[in-house]
Amino acid sequence: MARKRTFHTFREAQKLGAFAEMPMLPEEIQVQLRLSRNLGSQPFHALFARDTLLLLLSGSGTLELRGSSVREFRLDPGDCVYVPAGTAHRLCHPDESVMLRYVPQAPGVEGAAWYCKECGIEVHRETWRTTDGSAHEGYLASCARFNADAARRTCGRCGAAHPPVEVDGFRWAELAAQCRGP
Repeated sequence: MARKRTFHTFREAQKLGAFAEMPMLPEEIQVQLRLSRNLGSQPFHALFARDTLLLLLSGSGTLELRGSSVREFRLDPGDCVYVPAGTAHRLCHPDESVMLRYVPQAPGVEGAAWYCKECGIEVHRETWRTTDGSAHEGYLASCARFNADAARRTCGRCGAAHPPVEVDGFRWAELAAQCRGP
């Protein structure tokens, strides 16, 4: 998908998979927009070293937050949520939704974290530098490492095992290739 200064958001969203976080604006633009069309729950809590802003354009859902005074935020069309740097957050959408994430041109470090469904503590965390590749490459590699090691998926406090992340419904490999270009 070519980056452009203007685009039809909903038309472009139809080309994407869930939690695509596809960069849309030319690279030289100071604040970048990432577009996603989502359905279901994000398979991990996202982490950003810099502040981000989420804007829900259609659908509804919930934003789950960790390490914040707010634990959950209901999202309806038009809602805009500020997510402070370092705050682990996960989007859960029971219906199809379209979302924009505003990020700095160089977001620095991004990551994924998994939390125990039984006791709520962090089970595993992976981070990567955005200069080393796209968010999609980071998501795919992190999920693969998480899935490959049962110890990474097991809670150190209560011993509950987190199931492997089902990545088949995501198009992260294809989107990473598009971000790299020809």
